Amino acid sequence: MNEPHLSERAKHVRLLILDVDGVMTDGSITLDNNGNELKSFHVRDGHGIKMLQKAGIEIAIITGRTSEVVGRRAAELGIQYVYQGALKKAVAYEELRVKTGIPANEIACIGDDIVDIPILRRVALPVAVADATEETKAAAVYVTHARGGRGAVREVCEIILKANGKWEDLFDAYRHG
Repeated sequence: MNEPHLSERAKHVRLLILDVDGVMTDGSITLDNNGNELKSFHVRDGHGIKMLQKAGIEIAIITGRTSEVVGRRAAELGIQYVYQGALKKAVAYEELRVKTGIPANEIACIGDDIVDIPILRRVALPVAVADATEETKAAAVYVTHARGGRGAVREVCEIILKANGKWEDLFDAYRHG
């Protein structure tokens, strides 16, 4: 994928859709002796999400599983659009498009598995994480250098912010803060 093509796709993004397991996390699901589900989220991914929001870009989660931990993480990050238990992700995607009014040519999505392909095929900037399935990578225009749950979301957030011309202002707040 050449850089100008990626920047052109990324500069119009107004909504980033995220899968959870394998994208926001490394795909591991840990159950404790009390039946509680545990997931680990990368702090830099969370900060990337907050920077996108600060730049006026919406974030949504569409995941096939249902987990209290996902609801909690979404609330911590201020993610308004959360679709859990979305076994047909394309249906949730279409509902989200109607709800936000954001057209497909202004949407990015990050996925890791074949269940994400129906959305990846519908958006302007389809992204697969480094450790995604080969089929998912084939449906993407960009494959991250970072693995899912290990900075892949942050990598994409920075690409979008730089393409939108908003990275320098956000970075300056830290550089001079």
